[in-house]
Amino acid sequence: MSVIVVFLLVLACLAGWWLSRQGLMSKPWLEQGVVGHLGEQPTLPAERIALVVFLAVVGALFALFASAYFMRMELPDWRSLPVSRVLWLNTGILVLSSAALQCAVFAARRRQADTLKLALVTGGISALTFLAGQLFAWQELFANGDFLADNPANSFFYLLTGMHGLHILGGLVALARVTAKAWDGPVTDRLQLSTELCATYWHFLLFVWFGLFVLLAGWAADFIDICRQLLT
Repeated sequence: MSVIVVFLLVLACLAGWWLSRQGLMSKPWLEQGVVGHLGEQPTLPAERIALVVFLAVVGALFALFASAYFMRMELPDWRSLPVSRVLWLNTGILVLSSAALQCAVFAARRRQADTLKLALVTGGISALTFLAGQLFAWQELFANGDFLADNPANSFFYLLTGMHGLHILGGLVALARVTAKAWDGPVTDRLQLSTELCATYWHFLLFVWFGLFVLLAGWAADFIDICRQLLT
């Protein structure tokens, strides 16, 4: 349960920061100035709200998986897997993909069509490379005889990395649509919004992967123990 609490607290902080950036935490009735028409006030796009709700659900799902991971690893039949060097490389590739999507956001805001196309393609290729690296890590486990049903730690590894990979695939579908729009015409406000949503989703998946990597590497238990010692 402590894992869920820590994760949800971090998620709440990120959500509060994001809402403050969007102006949802403001108090317009306390602001002075000329009162305009209601139709002139900026509204938050429905797509952004939908994405935040979706990411909150996905975050809660991974938090439940992490909690189950901690409870299951306390049983005597648990044998932790060694951290493959491929996972370190995959982490760097996903960081590159997320950085490319952020560059795409900057390019969309500046209406730099060529830079936007390059950044979107770079982000997509990096994400595909990340998925290929994850499959290679699975193949490496198969070669070492670490199959799905041999050990509970194996099952969790395949489950967590597989679920994360499925979300990457879903993001690639949306990214492909945004990239196609970038090639069809000039950079518009609608294209900028779509790019920003893709980047937000990518940053979230990178954040989730960091958590999964720490969990699979066995560092999360040490971190929780340190937090407990500080609180007691």
